[in-house]
Amino acid sequence: MSGSLERAYITILDGSNAGTKLECAFNPNEYQLNRQAGYGEHRTALNAPIQQFTNGVADTLTVELFFDTTETQADVRTEYTDVIDSLMAVDGKLHAPPSCRFVWGNGLAFKSIVVEADKRFTRFRPDGTPVRAWVDVTFKQHADPKQQKRRIKHESTDKTKLKTVSEGDTLWLIAAAEYGDPSHWRTIAEANELENPREIPPGTKLSLPPL
Repeated sequence: MSGSLERAYITILDGSNAGTKLECAFNPNEYQLNRQAGYGEHRTALNAPIQQFTNGVADTLTVELFFDTTETQADVRTEYTDVIDSLMAVDGKLHAPPSCRFVWGNGLAFKSIVVEADKRFTRFRPDGTPVRAWVDVTFKQHADPKQQKRRIKHESTDKTKLKTVSEGDTLWLIAAAEYGDPSHWRTIAEANELENPREIPPGTKLSLPPL
């Protein structure tokens, strides 16, 4: 059909089966993409604790895939679902499960690992061999650390800045926000010759030097 959406498929990216492509018999009706951020609570004397960013959280993609071999009467497990299972098995070359990419047209290309696959077999040959399967697959985002660093536009100090202390601020919170590492509170304390880094009155102006 002219203008129809391309078939969704999964490509194995590394390991013993790198390059293997699993094409879905029919496109999914929908998919769900979840994104979160990790925050920890820093408790103070205030009514509400301060939310401090702690870490990024991998995106997850959940999608229901449909596979059918009714016409050929082939075992739908060996044709399709076993490949999905292999994405959660340890690969001898990698000593870990392989990574993959789920692609659907031009709208979605998700590099990931498979963390869950819930399979339902709903049609069978007379001998019990399944020829139709629905698989709820959960993919978790997978990115090389070097690639992630290149994508993030870090804005840590490369010149001295001034910071006005607000109610609830601590040196380690300021260091975490400015340098990405709370242990650099000492850098701030030394640059400002603070006698007691634990007690900084609101309104105090701090010099934030480059690392």
